[in-house]
Amino acid sequence: MRDKNTSHNNSQKERIHEIPDLDIIDLENDDLESSFHSSQEESSLPSPSPKEAAGRKKGILSRINIHIVLLAVFLLSIVGIVYKVKTWGVFIDLDEIFKDGPGDYSDTFDVILPLTNADGQPVYLDYGEGTSILMFGNAPLADDRDSEDNLANMIQEMTGATVYNCSVSGSYLAALSPTLNPEEYPMDVFNFYWLCVLAMADNIDDSFRRGVEVLGEDAPAEAMDVFHTLKNVDLNTVDIITVMYDASDYLAGHEMYSDQNATDIVQFTGNLEAGIELIQQKYPNIRIIVLSPTYAYGINEKGEYVSSDIQRYGWDVLSTYVIKQYASCASRSVTFVDNLYGTINEDNADDYLVDHLHLNVKGRKKVAERFVYALNYFQDSGNTSSTEGSR
Repeated sequence: MRDKNTSHNNSQKERIHEIPDLDIIDLENDDLESSFHSSQEESSLPSPSPKEAAGRKKGILSRINIHIVLLAVFLLSIVGIVYKVKTWGVFIDLDEIFKDGPGDYSDTFDVILPLTNADGQPVYLDYGEGTSILMFGNAPLADDRDSEDNLANMIQEMTGATVYNCSVSGSYLAALSPTLNPEEYPMDVFNFYWLCVLAMADNIDDSFRRGVEVLGEDAPAEAMDVFHTLKNVDLNTVDIITVMYDASDYLAGHEMYSDQNATDIVQFTGNLEAGIELIQQKYPNIRIIVLSPTYAYGINEKGEYVSSDIQRYGWDVLSTYVIKQYASCASRSVTFVDNLYGTINEDNADDYLVDHLHLNVKGRKKVAERFVYALNYFQDSGNTSSTEGSR
């Protein structure tokens, strides 16, 4: 008898070795091959829906739009670069611009104020001949003291006024000590505040003389002349007090101002305000005119002239000194003439300075004209009256 299992296994082996029927394909027939592959792909992929078909078309258009936009941006950038290169900078002929001179600044810190009475009302006076002017300061007023080219003498000639020139060469506006100490700080006796005290009292006479003695040969030549003038002038007859210190405080790096003490005499503005306060308290009928420093160059470590809007000497640039001085005068309601921007500035300084600081004759004349402008500012207002009647 045949084993059924053996018969079953043999039939499976026969099937395994059985060769299936195969279709013979002519691979050299391109049409047939492409038709075969196309039919296979089409049969394997589902047919797109109408929405999907529309989406595919939209995607193609989007890619085209992006390319167009990028191309347009690129072309515009190229055009912009070419334009910039061709128009980069415009040549300016400075000789043509300044053919009529450097011009004048229209914006200044001028504060032109009249005298006011006890009620705070303005008093407009005619400062003609017979006016008396007392002047404090340093080099601008002290240089060439006995010459007709001296600034104070120019003002006297222009106004017909009696001028008392109490400026001291080499002095500063800010004191070096908060108290008068002629032994250690002899030059302090010549700053504005202590000269005001000297003119109004006799309790510092000895200190003044002692300061001159300590300085010896270094004492300013006019020191004792100023002393005698201030001791003999009757402040009740003075109409105008003028204060003008140059940029020496800036160049020396002296302290500028104190927010805690507006009348701190070791400050550039504090010494000015302390003197103004003293005058206004004792002689309210005197009009005060403060003239700011004119432009001065800074000097760098190599000894070269540099802009005083850049160079600092411990505190700040020169323009800040002037701006703070303007603020002090405004707070005290006194006239302030801005010489830094309105008279001699960085653009025209070479025409009016003999060095980095001191004024030449043309510079003094320009400052004198600015002073007369402020003095007679209200002359044409129709409200002026004689100075004699105001006392």
